[in-house]
Amino acid sequence: MKKYLVTYFGPFGGESINPSQLAVAQLPDEIAGAKIIKKEMPVVFGKSKDLLWKEISDIIPHAIICIWQAGGRPNITVERVAINMDDARIPDNENNQPIDEPIFKEGSDAHFTNFPIKMMVKNCNDAKIPAAVSNSAGTYVCNHLMYTACHWAAEKQPDTKAGFIHIPFVPEQTVDKPTMPSMALADIVKGLEIMIKTIIQVEEDIKITGGAEH
Repeated sequence: MKKYLVTYFGPFGGESINPSQLAVAQLPDEIAGAKIIKKEMPVVFGKSKDLLWKEISDIIPHAIICIWQAGGRPNITVERVAINMDDARIPDNENNQPIDEPIFKEGSDAHFTNFPIKMMVKNCNDAKIPAAVSNSAGTYVCNHLMYTACHWAAEKQPDTKAGFIHIPFVPEQTVDKPTMPSMALADIVKGLEIMIKTIIQVEEDIKITGGAEH
């Protein structure tokens, strides 16, 4: 049975919950005949990179799927690219705040995901779960982890799929943020399961528009 590593994060930035933690907990342990291995990553620069590298090296998964919240986004977004740069707007959970620092000193400037991102988005939207392609994973711990996953694959095993999915706030996080979009946890879980199934089953992406003007 193929193994798929799915990572998530705990709360950060003053939030009491992280929807990635809640959603991944509800994912089945097997999707489309593949074993789903769930691991929590610390919201800490450096530590998350080192732990992910160790987990990947121990498990040697067929794919590395990192999941994180993106407060303010109305849909589930699949990241296209990670850049080799830490530039933290806010401190991490251990008060680290790197500015303009490379994640890997000898790494390439960027790594593109090899997920079938357009098909992932289409399959979600077809199921009435709002989804889109994102062309920026930011420069916080989420990008830090995506770059690490893609860098491991590029350096160690190019056939390994690696990438990142951002999910919206859940409604209870927006009680004091009435203008912020959110998504029901059940819909997030459904969307993630659809996307993971697509990663498992689809080898070649479709060619449809997924770009943006800004």
